[in-house]
Amino acid sequence: MSAEFADTNVVLYLLDDGPKADRAEDILGQGPRISVQVLNEAMVNCRRKAGLSWEETGAFLAGVQSLCPVEDLSVQTHLVGRALAEKYQLSVYDAMIVAAALIAGCTTLWSEDMHDGLLVEDQLRVVNPFT
Repeated sequence: MSAEFADTNVVLYLLDDGPKADRAEDILGQGPRISVQVLNEAMVNCRRKAGLSWEETGAFLAGVQSLCPVEDLSVQTHLVGRALAEKYQLSVYDAMIVAAALIAGCTTLWSEDMHDGLLVEDQLRVVNPFT
C-alpha cells in the first residue's frame, strides 16, 4: 500500500503540457492513492474546463484508476473530514481528500492547492510537488 496520496490538481496536470505534466506523471506512475472525491473533481474539470467528451473523460479516469488505488467515500470519511475542515480551516472538499488520505494511513499528500508543509494530525504532510 502506498503511503502517498494525490490531490485532484496533480491528476489534472496529466492533461497539461510542460514540466508540471511531467512531474504529475512521475508522481502518478508511483501509484499513490486517490479518493472517489478526486475522481469526481477530475471528472467535473475534464468536462467543464478541458472540454473533454464523456467518452474521453471516461478513458482519462480509467487510466488514472489503473495507476492509483482508489479510496471509497464513507460516513467515516465524512465525519473525519468535517472535523478536519473545522480544525485546519480547510474547504469541505479538501477536507474530504485529507480525511481519505488519513484513513488510508498515508503520510504524504501531494497537492498544489493546499497548505504546503501542513502536518495534519501528526501523520500526513501536505507537499506541493511543483515548488
